[in-house]
Amino acid sequence: MADGISIEIESLATGGAPAKPGGSGGDLVLFVGEDLALSPRAAEIAGPGAADLVARAAGVERFKGKALSALVLTAPSGLSAERLVVIGTGADEAAGRDWATLGGFTAGKLGSRSATVVLEWPGTAPGPDEVAAFSLGARLRAYKFDRYKSKKAAEGEESGGGGRLTLLVPENAGLKKAVRGAEGLAEGVILARELVNEPPNVLDPEEFARRAEALEKLGVEIEVLDEKDMKKLGMRALLAVAQGSAKEARVVIMRWNGGEDPAEAPVAFIGKGVCFDSGGISIKGSGGMEDMKGDMAGAACVVGLMHALASRKAKVNALGAIGLVENMPDGKAQRPGDIVTSLSGQTIEIINTDAEGRLVLADVLWHVQQTYKPRFMIDLATLTGAILVALGQEFAGMFSNNDELAQRLSAAGEATGERVWRMPLTPGFDKLIESKFADMKNTGGRHGGSATAAQFLKRYVNDVPWIHLDIAGVGMSAPATEVNRSWGSGWGVRLLDRLVRDHYEA
Repeated sequence: MADGISIEIESLATGGAPAKPGGSGGDLVLFVGEDLALSPRAAEIAGPGAADLVARAAGVERFKGKALSALVLTAPSGLSAERLVVIGTGADEAAGRDWATLGGFTAGKLGSRSATVVLEWPGTAPGPDEVAAFSLGARLRAYKFDRYKSKKAAEGEESGGGGRLTLLVPENAGLKKAVRGAEGLAEGVILARELVNEPPNVLDPEEFARRAEALEKLGVEIEVLDEKDMKKLGMRALLAVAQGSAKEARVVIMRWNGGEDPAEAPVAFIGKGVCFDSGGISIKGSGGMEDMKGDMAGAACVVGLMHALASRKAKVNALGAIGLVENMPDGKAQRPGDIVTSLSGQTIEIINTDAEGRLVLADVLWHVQQTYKPRFMIDLATLTGAILVALGQEFAGMFSNNDELAQRLSAAGEATGERVWRMPLTPGFDKLIESKFADMKNTGGRHGGSATAAQFLKRYVNDVPWIHLDIAGVGMSAPATEVNRSWGSGWGVRLLDRLVRDHYEA
């Protein structure tokens, strides 16, 4: 995993003021609202005259303390800190404040520099959850993927980077546990980003499976199915996608048994893992095809989620399953017009070999619901370009057969900022995937493309509560945010961790 930011937590209640005003080098970060007032402890740490210094500099720079604004003073008079960074928090709306975004914004202003951060301001003293979210945002903003650059880029002020932050926060019970959990969650998101960012000549299905196996160190039970195993099971739909590639397919089953009863049915998460998608015989256009290394963002999310759950020893039985293939146009590749038999016994006419992800998911979904009898299943896939047309890159498309599960996931999305928008499932879409020659065809054409794909998948879940998340717009190349400057976003790890935390842990 890429080097990131180092964060230490110290108590404002027990720590004395630094020997020198403003610390002993590095940056000093203070927070102010629109009245520009410092908290008593921040004023004490910054030293005499700091409040006046901030007020005078704010007047010159027209700094108003608005949310996510910053005032930077280099070599501030009377402080031993190299820079004084004042972060605006806006009006006092602590109840609705996005602490992760605030942490990301702060880390962005510091770049790779080390800093002491006094995390309080008048009227606001963050508790354990707020401090944890702030540290999470800082860690995520600091991530960058540059391992293949022979010359590393110079660290700019807002680049994020590998500095060290010392957070001075109010003493609070449960603080260390909350921050440790946030660290594990950040690692899970970053793991997902790493997988999506890797080039396809490095991260083929076999290598992806090996990286998932590293979760064994955290206590996750791993089972890897190779092509011989899949043939024996009857996963012919998944294998049909892989047959044009020189790289063998894999299915990885990851189990975290953290619940009080090891025999309790797990919650299940399934990811599409097409490590490179050329489109197969129905080959894609060359423009932007390099981005198809990210067609495994759903599988990456599932691996990152399992890391997060195991890291914080979540009190839940959870299962992650990922189908890993390459879709290539070899002479052995499947053709439009082929008919394949899925693990469920249902037959599928191949109309377009670029509608391959649903074939992978069909077999993995069926295997999970038949073998493990889960409480629910949520699958994630960069499945259709049509979802981009519908929702842009602001939401993932959510299709579900269960209202309660859908409502819970929507709430988790609002809480984490990884938002979902429910889309329709209706028997009317089934008509568009009827086949003259098989039980169904693998695409219903251009109209309603995301809905017909979801309707296809619904045939493989029976009555298990289920959600399909189409993450084509958010899993890669998403707009930059204060907590993400990476091409691979790691989208979904925070969302699903929050869902589990809020509703399914003992």
